This record gives sequence, C-alpha cells and structure tokens, in this order.
Amino acid sequence: MTELEAGRADRLAPVRSVAALQRYRDVLIALIAFAVLASLPLFTDSKALLDFVIRCSAYGLFATSLNLLVGYTGLTSFGHGMFFGLGAYSFGLIMQKLGLPIPVAFVATLAITAVVATVIGAICVRLKEIYFAFVTLAFQMLIHSTILSWASFTGGDQGLRGGIPRPAFLGINLADHVHLYVASCALLILGLLAMRQIAQSPFGYTLRMIRDNAARASFLGIDVWRAKLTVFVLAALFASMGGMVMALFVSGAYPEFAYWTISGEGIFINMLGGVSTFLGPMVGTVLLLLLNDTVTRFTEYHGIVLGVVILFFALGLRKGLLDFVAEWFSQRRGAGEGR
Repeated sequence: MTELEAGRADRLAPVRSVAALQRYRDVLIALIAFAVLASLPLFTDSKALLDFVIRCSAYGLFATSLNLLVGYTGLTSFGHGMFFGLGAYSFGLIMQKLGLPIPVAFVATLAITAVVATVIGAICVRLKEIYFAFVTLAFQMLIHSTILSWASFTGGDQGLRGGIPRPAFLGINLADHVHLYVASCALLILGLLAMRQIAQSPFGYTLRMIRDNAARASFLGIDVWRAKLTVFVLAALFASMGGMVMALFVSGAYPEFAYWTISGEGIFINMLGGVSTFLGPMVGTVLLLLLNDTVTRFTEYHGIVLGVVILFFALGLRKGLLDFVAEWFSQRRGAGEGR
C-alpha cells in the first residue's frame, strides 16, 4: 500500500467506526422497542389498544416509506397509496385463490409489487415535480378502477369477501389476536430498521444530494434516474408490507385501500410528524389515528377539525411536530454552548 492509500485508509477508519456504532445503536433501539411493544399484552387486556398498535404498524410502514420519496429524495407522490392497496389485494388473493403458506404469500406479494413498481417507476421518475406527482396519481386511479371493474376477481366495490385464510406456520397462528399483534409489531420494527439503514447508507446520502440538486448530482457521475427508480421500488415494497398488515387485520381488502385518499392521508401524516426526521412519519401516524378516533367519537364534522389541524401545522408551526421539537432542542443546545 502506498503512503497515500495508507493515509486515506487512516482518515476513513474513524468514519467507518462511527457508522458501525450508529448501526449497532439502531439495532439495539429496535430490539428494545420490539420488546416493549411485544410485552404490552402482558400488562393490558384492552383489545382496542392492541388494534390501535396494529393500525399504527400498517400506516406507519406506509407513511415512512412515502417519506423515503418525499423527505429524502424530493419526490412528492400523490399515488403512493396504490402500493398499499396492491399489497393488500395481492396478499389476500394469493391466500384465497392459492392457499399458500403465509411466508410464501408474503414474499410473492413483494415480488408482484416490485415488478409493478419497476414498470410504473420507470415512467414516473423521468418526470419532474408536479408532473411526477400527478402521473403517480393517474396510475393509482388506474389501479383503483381496475379493482372496481374486475369484480369477478377482486370483488369489485364489495372488496375481497370471505376472509383471508390464516394457516399456522412455525408455531405462529395469525388467527390468534395476540399472535397477529406481535407479528405486526415485528414487521413494523423490521421495516423501520431497514428503512433507517437505507436512509443512513451512502445510497441514502446520494438521495439527499439528488433532492438538493439533481443537476449537480448528475454532473458528479450519479445515475439520477436509476437512483430514483431504486428508491421508488424500495418505497413501494415497504408500503406493500403495510398493506399486508392491514389485510391481515381486517381479514380482507377493500377498494378504499387503493383510493387516492390513502395517498392524501400519507402526505397528511408526513406533514403532521415531519419529513426531516426519520421517526416523523411514525409520530404523524399516531397523531392522525388518535385524531380520527377521538374526533369521530364526538362530532360528525371531523373533516373540519382535521382541516383546522392542517392549518395549524402549515401556518403556525410551518413544519411537522417532530421537526419542530428537533429544531427547538438544537436551538437550546446552541444557546447553551454559546454561554
């Protein structure tokens, strides 16, 4: 090794050690979070609370996957909900029509999602800004219309009827509510951990460079189209996971899962929680579901209340809740160091 190469290796060693330490820290946090969530049924018999966590798992995976596009790559998708619906319907149909083991159906659904996302993404990521947003919305409406019109296969506007079979595998029985709860928590933690590693990897920092200045990234030799397509497919896979969790939870799939309002909810969740912090979408998911459950219990005008909340975050805080908290702590720390 030449002296130059040796010096470069010495400079990179601390960076690699910090990255490895951060990776181990993320895994440790993930294990602790899963242990806390999995132990929840030991301390409460509330089925409503367990149901709430399962719904948070489904929508949390979906919203965080959307943030890979919006927050990290600068791609605002109005049609990301199509992959949530695609995951739910593909998984449900595979279980109903073929009766495969759940792990096999899970992998098959991800494979279907990857193929569809690659085809759609190859078209969409060539477009910029508002054109990308509306073409993704057009594809979502196409998939939603297909679900409604192909009633003999999808059940049409009635959705998949008859329930989704849940055969036991490896001692896990998803027909049991507690087993389903723990499995949903495991998928949520694994999905979040995987997305965290993507965001903190060199590929994740490449996405940030593309978000900030795609022309400069291309000038530096980055294949912008390929990077955008890759993150588009990855985000679709995690959204599909959320759809599968929801399909297992409701034991079916419904056209609303692929309707444009699902994508709107994903954008709203990211606005609530924040897009510049990784856990912002999870915070937004909890806030939105709490708002929906609370507001609809007291008034039928829940749309007005949610609209007021949107205005508060858009005009008042001008950022998501977790973004606001992170910025406040950063300012306090800077003021403390200044003293």
